[in-house]
Amino acid sequence: MQPLILALSAGALIALLRTPIIDLALHIVGGSEAVLEQARRFLAIRWLSAPASLANLVLLGWLLGVQYARAPVILLIVGNILNIVLDLWLVMGLHMNVQGAALATVIAEYATLLIGLLMVRKVLRLRGVSPGMLKQAWRGNFRRLLALNRDIMLRSLLLQLCFGAITVLGARMGSDIIAVNAVLMTLLTFTAYALDGFAYAVEAHSGQAYGARDGSQLLDVWRAACRQSGIVALLFALVYVLAGEYIIALLTSLPQIQLLADRYLIWQVVLPLVGVWCYLLDGMFIGATRAAEMRNSMAVAAAGFALTLLTIPLLGNHGLWLALTVFLALRGLSLAFIWRRHWRKGTWFA
Repeated sequence: MQPLILALSAGALIALLRTPIIDLALHIVGGSEAVLEQARRFLAIRWLSAPASLANLVLLGWLLGVQYARAPVILLIVGNILNIVLDLWLVMGLHMNVQGAALATVIAEYATLLIGLLMVRKVLRLRGVSPGMLKQAWRGNFRRLLALNRDIMLRSLLLQLCFGAITVLGARMGSDIIAVNAVLMTLLTFTAYALDGFAYAVEAHSGQAYGARDGSQLLDVWRAACRQSGIVALLFALVYVLAGEYIIALLTSLPQIQLLADRYLIWQVVLPLVGVWCYLLDGMFIGATRAAEMRNSMAVAAAGFALTLLTIPLLGNHGLWLALTVFLALRGLSLAFIWRRHWRKGTWFA
């Protein structure tokens, strides 16, 4: 209850303040006036879904926490299919252009929220949770929740600043680099979605093991996740080595963008092998609600990212992708160091 109310409140605040926030963001990013105007029209509608977007994250986390493993699949599939159908109708059928695309996403987000709430209701009924128990939960340790949310918010802010820097700095390199990085980010998103599935599993089982103070269960989950996610990361790297050029050709029909993207494809081979470990360890730490240590790890990674950006005058766009690789590597290494230290001292369950 508490996280859901916080998410809805924060989302409502974002929606109310969207105009000055959008103006500031577009001023920082820059670009032609025509492009900025289209972006402004899109975001003015898209950000109306902020309450639903944040609430959906809360519901997804709760459903994963109670090990309702089908929830993410159902929510993502239904939300994406509805979004696609509405895009086709509003953009191509009614010719609403970018406003139609934004409205389609807003409707899909709120529909996903409704489905998520129905799933929560079903789980509560199956587990015999009464309204009285929910009221008691509402009076729980709100201060601890705010502290946890504060640390996760700071971590997320650092994460978004780093990815935002890639967009802003790429934009300053020209329109072709913007397009190339958008294509390559699509490949990275494919990889992240696949590897995040293992992180979600680790998150749920890590939380269960943490609550039970069961170290052997935690190690079993960790070893199984490492084996399986490591294989998947290796498969993604091999696919990009063998078929990366063909995948890029499917994502863009512009020959100059295809040729330019091929020059940076090597980073899509490296990133799955480097990033898989930080995804898994994120799940481990989230399950144990160690948000402060995740925040500190992200700060270390963000500092490494910022320092690596100094290579851009020498390496150009390769410097951006090198910075992202360093960022993921430092996240994994710092979390691994913290976890190993706790494990040696026997303080992980403290």
